[in-house]
Amino acid sequence: MLKGTSACAGCSSSLSLRYVLKGAGPDTVLVIPASCSSVIQGIYPNTALNIPVYNIAFAAAAACASGMSNAFRAVGKKTNVIVYAGDGGTLDIGIQSMSGAFERGTDFLYICYDNEEYGNTGMQRSGSTPLGARTTTTPAGKTDEKKDIDAIITAHDPPYLATACSAYPQDLFKKVKKALAIRGPAFIHILVPCPSGWRFPPEKTIEIGRLAVKSGMWILYEREYGRLAISSPSKAAMKNPIPLENYLAPQGRFAGISPKALDILKQRITQKIQRLTEEEKGIC
Repeated sequence: MLKGTSACAGCSSSLSLRYVLKGAGPDTVLVIPASCSSVIQGIYPNTALNIPVYNIAFAAAAACASGMSNAFRAVGKKTNVIVYAGDGGTLDIGIQSMSGAFERGTDFLYICYDNEEYGNTGMQRSGSTPLGARTTTTPAGKTDEKKDIDAIITAHDPPYLATACSAYPQDLFKKVKKALAIRGPAFIHILVPCPSGWRFPPEKTIEIGRLAVKSGMWILYEREYGRLAISSPSKAAMKNPIPLENYLAPQGRFAGISPKALDILKQRITQKIQRLTEEEKGIC
């Protein structure tokens, strides 16, 4: 990934893509559906991406990647096929083709970079927007909880699934390398704080990502052939998480969040920490 993107200041989705491509190497093709990443790459021939990129319709990324992967494998090529899609193109519009690709066992890596909104079209709510967050279509705060896409993908029983965050580059880099070394469908879900949509200063991007992990609002882990392993940054944080308010307060999107919504978010964090801890230990 070269300099000269048209990303917003402090954009952590483009930062994450840089780490992803470092892990993947030059023998890689990106499939990018409609999203911020389909715009910030620039206009050919002055694109900032130094590998082949296929820009595809919102709903069709995983279907395109399926055909592409099968074509490469048919001629004996091991080229990495990576879908790099936002939460709108994953949890909402693209979920059908993604589910189909995982069901068929497509040999590819699907990455959802999650800024918890439709960032490219005006910061509207998505299925990934957290409860209580203000967007342009939920100005009083979202009244629905965030869709658990990781549980949906887990139900497809892929050989590899992981969560990551742009604030932890080494963790993300290692997970990309591992995902691409395993044959079959792999999924990585990356939290990418968005200064424009989340309403915080662009220089705070990494800090916000770390607060998400330290509060338990975002937990880093991986599932390899069904076996869960909590990643070290989250393992340390889960023993003594910081108050959730420390994560929410710097973000304008959570201004005026109701006590009820705050309570529910805290309950969900406690429940998820307990569930993942017990699963890792083999209790459940």
